[in-house]
Amino acid sequence: MDLTTLLLSGLALGAIYAALGLSLVIIFRATQMVNFAQPALALVCAYLAFAVNRATGGYWLGFIVAIVAGGVLGALTERLLIRPLKDRGPLSPVIVTLGLLLVLQAVAGMIWTAEPQSFPYAFDFRGAFSPASLFAVVVVLVTAGAILLLFKFTTIGLRMRAAAFRPEVAALVGVRVGRMLTIGWTLAAAVGALAGLLAAPPFIHPTVMDTVFVYALTAAVIGGLDNAIGTVIGGFLLGIVLSLVSGYLGAELVTLAALAILVVVLSVRPDGLFGQRVARRV
Repeated sequence: MDLTTLLLSGLALGAIYAALGLSLVIIFRATQMVNFAQPALALVCAYLAFAVNRATGGYWLGFIVAIVAGGVLGALTERLLIRPLKDRGPLSPVIVTLGLLLVLQAVAGMIWTAEPQSFPYAFDFRGAFSPASLFAVVVVLVTAGAILLLFKFTTIGLRMRAAAFRPEVAALVGVRVGRMLTIGWTLAAAVGALAGLLAAPPFIHPTVMDTVFVYALTAAVIGGLDNAIGTVIGGFLLGIVLSLVSGYLGAELVTLAALAILVVVLSVRPDGLFGQRVARRV
């Protein structure tokens, strides 16, 4: 296969990995945990967009519904499932999100069946680098830039970081820690819904996000779980490398290649290529 075609295909795939990776970064920066239910939340939102598309015939109404639904689901997850576990130890939220992943996938299968169903692209998908691929890349870059500005230069972003890293101190200076955590989950789930919309075409089914989540988590670890721009770079790099592996070595080696990249990065830079090392007193 032509090298240029593989590179362009890798950019399009990398945009999807970067989008879901961004949702993981937001959660991590807001709560210091990895949300393993994120692909299931994204899946439900994509199915809602699918239902609206089928009912109305319009793509963009479904797009808006999915993003809004993502924010609502994220807020409800934090308030109803995660917040009651704040004093139960670090493993409790992880177990709950894994359980939520299985439940939401099962519910999606019961409602929409396990059969693959046609899901539309935002724009024309034909060509080596189609308008749909360009849209995915641009929307991810814009989203990453907005997240960076939010965390670095806005009061809400600074409060979210303070609530995540020093919740007791933040509460003493007037930060409403619970509200900041809810905002973090809302933003993350909305970005995750965007990832679901990019990953679902051309066919949606209950396990469509599983592989995407593995690669998105890999991209986030490569770039640094606390670094939005690093995660985007990691997503694009991973997409390109996996596209080249698939094109020249075979699709069956793609997962192994992703695992090898992850092991190498964790061995050399445990905090990610762009992550910040945390100094600890001994």
